[in-house]
Amino acid sequence: MADRSSTSVSPFFPAEHIADRASAKRSGTHKPSNVAEVLVELLHEAGVRRIFGVAGDALNGLTDALRRDGRIAWIGCRHEENAAYAAYASAELTNGLGVCAGTVGPGALHLINGLYNAKREGAGVLAITGQVPTHERGTGYFQEVDLAKMFDDVCAFQALLSSPSQMLRVTEIAIQRALVEKIVSRIEIPIDLMTSPVENLYFLHPLTREEPHVVPPASDIDAAIEMMAAAKKPALLCGIGCREARDEVLALSERLQAPIVHTLRAKDIFDGRHENVVGLTGLIGTPPGYHAVLGCDLLVMLGTNFPYENFLPTDVPIIQVDTKIENIGRRAPVTLGLVGAVKETVTAVLSRLEPAPRPRAFLQHLVAMNAKNAAHLLAQASLSRSSEPLHPALFAKVISDLAAEDAVFAVDVGESTVWAARYVEMRNERRMLGSFNHGSMGCALPIALGASSVDPARQVWAVCGDGGFLMSMQDLVTAFRFRWPIKVIVFDNAELGFVKMENEVSGFPLDPDATGLVNPDFAKLASACGALGIRIEHAVDIEPGIRRALREPGPVLIDAIVTPGELTMPPSIGIKQAWGFGLSKIREGLLGLAGDHAQWENWKRELEANLK
Repeated sequence: MADRSSTSVSPFFPAEHIADRASAKRSGTHKPSNVAEVLVELLHEAGVRRIFGVAGDALNGLTDALRRDGRIAWIGCRHEENAAYAAYASAELTNGLGVCAGTVGPGALHLINGLYNAKREGAGVLAITGQVPTHERGTGYFQEVDLAKMFDDVCAFQALLSSPSQMLRVTEIAIQRALVEKIVSRIEIPIDLMTSPVENLYFLHPLTREEPHVVPPASDIDAAIEMMAAAKKPALLCGIGCREARDEVLALSERLQAPIVHTLRAKDIFDGRHENVVGLTGLIGTPPGYHAVLGCDLLVMLGTNFPYENFLPTDVPIIQVDTKIENIGRRAPVTLGLVGAVKETVTAVLSRLEPAPRPRAFLQHLVAMNAKNAAHLLAQASLSRSSEPLHPALFAKVISDLAAEDAVFAVDVGESTVWAARYVEMRNERRMLGSFNHGSMGCALPIALGASSVDPARQVWAVCGDGGFLMSMQDLVTAFRFRWPIKVIVFDNAELGFVKMENEVSGFPLDPDATGLVNPDFAKLASACGALGIRIEHAVDIEPGIRRALREPGPVLIDAIVTPGELTMPPSIGIKQAWGFGLSKIREGLLGLAGDHAQWENWKRELEANLK
């Protein structure tokens, strides 16, 4: 095992400072710091520069310590869930520690959904929560909640402070585990302890920041090489675990003459980087990505916990490389599991793997298919498709063309994910963040806020559906407050479009009460929040409107009026899906004949959107 773990001496608690503090304590001249002040010191040493949250009585000691210290910014959000999403984005973009905070009871509970997203995305986030006074615990006190039970599933580590003497030890454990293991941890501090003095600095030590990089044993590497050498149609399925191994994976693809298929989370690692990259698989994948995985004779899964087993082969050998043993074999019957980091494992394989003797027809076919699919998507996004309401692809393509080469795209759940996945190129240093494993609506705006807080000079886009934006829109005023120049596009089709499609595939008819939305004028709403609001209804206005948004130094919201009739088709349609969709149309027709005019309008929108 190669161990790259390293330690560094704290710039704020160096060894000589600890000795001086101990000496001062013995002489009686030492005035101890309180819990909140020590927490601020430890967080700053861990690289934390911002905490997202909503203030409250149990957090007052912390916010006061932050105010007096001045090195960590308190980012006051309008909802704790948004604060947790923002902390996730901060952690993801810095590869460090994101921090969010909520006060007693309800304030703490509001953090949970955003923290689940951090957990599922593998980001290191620390949640600081208040609690009722220690002497009131267990009495049913006002706002009292058993937070340990509530956070048990989302947090891999929880520290419930019952005495100031615990502060250093449990806080350092919480910070280090979140930093190194990329988990969610939580510190619970009762209101009466937040400003209590911390007398004992005995457990203070420099933080360990890097996780060990594991290499599988040589026998496993040899077995993987043997399987790769025997394959005629190998394919690589690559996930977020390839973040630090892009060059090595591309080299393996060339050595094997194998296509690279990537997950949605790995789109900003591989998309557009190499001819061998043939796209995504899964529900919103592309035909070449789908056929590469299901048509190969050896699948090599690298750093991915891809969740859709029906998009994985069942009758070919599979090699899976992952740092987490619990991920290996979770989705498919794995022939060879290698516990190790992708970079080190692939490097070891490349050291002895012979190149493929000739170009593979399998790869050439998929590269050609990918080029054909790209041309089809380009035609679908042509501004000549000016029928109204507009097609969402038109907006996504222009944003991709005009966005900065290092732009960050925060992507919501639903159809907006489809448009970003298919039309926004992740070239150069672009990044894409979202709720790709947790799948929670309303994530895009707060993730964009977290991204912009890390570097306000970096261009940040929030790609939202109207349903998702309405869940988190209150924090648009946070962007205005801190002058973060985020650009928000809302695909405004007055419908939960992806849910509607799921209904139809399952054979259910249109249900406007369940999937229809009544929206405000989002452009006017943005103006009321201090942002620039731009409403776009015509194709000729798309490019000028987006250019105007990019010139604006502050936050901008684009209200993109789009058709609800555009169908987001998977890369392959099975008999069950086709039957369900057909059954849905029959039922809609019968309801229309019975006088339900909404069914006829739905048919009309879908025909207009997909036949032009």
